[in-house]
Amino acid sequence: MKKKIRQKDTDLVFGIHPIIELLKAKKRKLYSIYMTKPEPKAWKHIKQLLPKKPVPVRYVPRETLHKIAATTDHQGIVARVQPFVFAKKFFNPRTHPFVLLLDGIQDVGNLGAMLRSAYCTNCDGVIICKKGGAPLTAAAFNRSAGLAEHLTIYQVPSVVHAVKELKKVGYYLYLATLDGKDVRTVHFQTSLCLVIGNEAIGITKSILSEGEQITLAQRKADISYNASVAAGILLFLIANSLQKI
Repeated sequence: MKKKIRQKDTDLVFGIHPIIELLKAKKRKLYSIYMTKPEPKAWKHIKQLLPKKPVPVRYVPRETLHKIAATTDHQGIVARVQPFVFAKKFFNPRTHPFVLLLDGIQDVGNLGAMLRSAYCTNCDGVIICKKGGAPLTAAAFNRSAGLAEHLTIYQVPSVVHAVKELKKVGYYLYLATLDGKDVRTVHFQTSLCLVIGNEAIGITKSILSEGEQITLAQRKADISYNASVAAGILLFLIANSLQKI
């Protein structure tokens, strides 16, 4: 007898690009699709990527999609899918020499934007923390334009736990702060981890001595970049230095 899939055992993905990237990645099962009628213009592209096994498509009013997705930013399509599968093994610096650690990033928009930048700069893996960090929700996937689907993401209990594991296996840590070494003068080591801190308070104080603090030059000392913007710039500079892109 076929086992019935319960809603609580599934996740939602909404928006054109997130659903397209989900289907391209082929990492998660697609259980059903909710859609407006007339169909979104991009439906023809999504349809070409659907698995051979038929997927139920349910046409519902736009207001119903608002309720299902808990947002109006769904572009007329929502998918119910298998929950995201986190990496089961911690990263190895030989196979994943360039990783990103997110320390207490609380805004899902920032989280999604950082994941998008990690993908674009060919980052080998991302570490997110349960304690103090935003969960990897449908909104975060949406803000990543679905590119988070292609990343290897490992989840840890806390940033202290993450740093302990990173140091144990041989990663060199670069911590983004407001008063570190000018990033333009840094010669990046291989087997490195970039650490981006909380939007308001920055890097957790207890780990500031665990690596080299680096800083982006800016117009005035009393202002700073948005966390996701800083992450994107630093990821690009590191990837360029390592010739990853």
